[in-house]
Amino acid sequence: MKISENTSVSMPMKNMIGIIIAVAMGVFAYTEVTSRLTSLETSRELFQADLLKKSEQLPTDQEQFMLLEDLYKTVEKIETRIEDMMHNKVNIEFVTKQLEKALEDIEKIKDKVRANGNGHGWNSSSIIDDSKPWD
Repeated sequence: MKISENTSVSMPMKNMIGIIIAVAMGVFAYTEVTSRLTSLETSRELFQADLLKKSEQLPTDQEQFMLLEDLYKTVEKIETRIEDMMHNKVNIEFVTKQLEKALEDIEKIKDKVRANGNGHGWNSSSIIDDSKPWD
């Protein structure tokens, strides 16, 4: 078999058009893949540049962020204490009312004892000492 520039090849037109379409599709697919890769690489480079720019903080920025964090923690602690104090106020008011009622009851009992006098042979002054009401 001798192949030269004058050698002719006969091929059906249908096969030739199929080969041309296959080559065209291959070239189109290659350009699309290359374009997509270039787009992704550009996007990655821009993202990395932005990330590096954001991560470069000045010492004053870092100090301000630390101060803000500390302030938030302090405010949360203060809010917790205020809530606890509100509960304490309710408890104190309740105890105050109970104490006032107890003092009124004690006065009624003292009045009854005074009204009875020494009927049982007890000295009423030894039972009730008005000079020290809290003892």
